[in-house]
Amino acid sequence: MSDDLPAVRTEAVLSPWELTRRRFARHKLGMAAFFLLIILYVLAAGCEFFAPTTRDWRNLEYSYCPPQPIRFNFTDGLHVNAMRRFDNPVTFARSYVEDRTVTIPLGFFVRGEPYRLWGVIPMERHFFGLDRAALTAGGRAGETGAVFYLLGADKYGHDVLSRLFYGARISLSVGLISIVITFVLGVTLGGISGYVGGGWDNLIQRLIEVINALPQLPLWLAFGAIFPAEWSPLSVYFCVTIALSLIGWTGLARVVRGKILSLREEDYAVAARLLGASHARVLFRHLVPGFTSHIIVTLTLSVPGMILGETVLSFLGLGLRPPIVSWGVMLQDCQNLQTVANYPWLLAPVLFIVLTILSFNFAGDAMRDAADPYSAR
Repeated sequence: MSDDLPAVRTEAVLSPWELTRRRFARHKLGMAAFFLLIILYVLAAGCEFFAPTTRDWRNLEYSYCPPQPIRFNFTDGLHVNAMRRFDNPVTFARSYVEDRTVTIPLGFFVRGEPYRLWGVIPMERHFFGLDRAALTAGGRAGETGAVFYLLGADKYGHDVLSRLFYGARISLSVGLISIVITFVLGVTLGGISGYVGGGWDNLIQRLIEVINALPQLPLWLAFGAIFPAEWSPLSVYFCVTIALSLIGWTGLARVVRGKILSLREEDYAVAARLLGASHARVLFRHLVPGFTSHIIVTLTLSVPGMILGETVLSFLGLGLRPPIVSWGVMLQDCQNLQTVANYPWLLAPVLFIVLTILSFNFAGDAMRDAADPYSAR
């Protein structure tokens, strides 16, 4: 039996982080949500490469073009059928009919519209899109009807799928940047409230109660209304991020305060104070690391609120504005119910928002269960 002992590693000798990681790995729904989030953030980080076209590319001749389903056969390979536009001379209504006699070749790592990856590296290769080399080889290089809209086009002829990828970078990064500000405010103010107590505790807790008592939607609208119209899109982006963070730190501060109150009289904290450690060192070096996993869980569950806040403000025209592309900005085209009824593919950002929110919630719940030391192992 002694030969088997080195190979046996029981959970009793594992670190808290290792225990949390193992419990989380056994949560199938949480792992699936976690990997979906990784995919979404990879797409957002490399949106220029993964998008079939660039953000501003458009073809007005194919405005509101419906989605083109991808097809495959051994003769034409991966392709879509061409779309033929018809304009009603009486009502001026525009309609499209799929032309099965003309195919548009598709491919991976194809040359397309030039772009700069992360605004720095000049490139022409796209992960997936229209295969212009195959068109040229077939003598169709100048064909104007060779377009590819996997998720359809908007009123300006923009590719909805490409703009979804570009919008993901903005909408998803708002949540991450807000987390940093929320973490600093929540841990600092919550830690001071729980560790110092007294008048500081009363002041911070009353401030939290006032912020929580304010209705969020009107508060978001108020923040959005004070942004001057002449500000650059980048300035509005950072202001929206900061505004969402200023009302999103209260939940984390309450969690930190509760944990500090239960840990500040522990033996290791008292010993650190008796050895001459400063209050800041005791708080941030000894107490806060003791419940880091709970902080991560709280921050994870707060990201969906940040993303929804940006989406609501942009949808109402009070947050981000064109030419910035975000999921909320894209949904501005859906304010007209008749437009939604005629062109339902414009609601594609809603699907991405729902998937992102559910993924964060599922992953956060799994992290919370994994971080609980009394959960079943």
